[in-house]
Amino acid sequence: MQQPDPASAQAARVAPQDSRIDARTRRGRIQMLLLLLVCASPVIASYLTYYVFKPAGGATNYGTLVEPQRPMPAMQIGNERAETVPLDSFKGKWLLITADGAACDEACAKKLFTIRQIRAGQGQDRERIVPVWLISDDGPIDPRLSAAYNEPYAGVRFLRANRETMQQWLPADQGGRIEDTLFLVDPLGNLMMRFPRDPDPKKMSSDLKKLLKYSRIG
Repeated sequence: MQQPDPASAQAARVAPQDSRIDARTRRGRIQMLLLLLVCASPVIASYLTYYVFKPAGGATNYGTLVEPQRPMPAMQIGNERAETVPLDSFKGKWLLITADGAACDEACAKKLFTIRQIRAGQGQDRERIVPVWLISDDGPIDPRLSAAYNEPYAGVRFLRANRETMQQWLPADQGGRIEDTLFLVDPLGNLMMRFPRDPDPKKMSSDLKKLLKYSRIG
């Protein structure tokens, strides 16, 4: 009677064990992918909103999408108490940004009014938005502007920033200046949208409402 080959017998015992290990490995990988997908879903949702701006009828979003993404630079800024803080300390909120020198003219004041009102118009979602005036020099600020727009009463943050760094991060329209443009930064710190000079506040507000509706970040 032929004796079984010991090597074959050993292989027969090992094969099922290897199959069980492979199956556990596959299940573990699938579970890990599902976990990563759940964790990343708020981020994915925020960028899917780029494409849900096209309702029936073919209308598109009002603001111009900034592509490729421009992450927040490693920039130090000065807050209202003359403290130096990193710009990325403002991550976690949607930032509506206007940039001007401290000698804020009528057009500058109009932009401050616009971003303040757009935030106020978002209802219960307004706490997810921070309007920001990036001030590009060390000049004095008219106290009337502070009383009308600055925190803690009116919601606009007055922050001092280096203009050169701002220009590298904030792309103006071709032939324009950053002072002519309003910008939107997502809670991850990515510059995602810019709005034209003298923008339509209703259309800006509509864009923002859609983003806040479809995104759970910020």
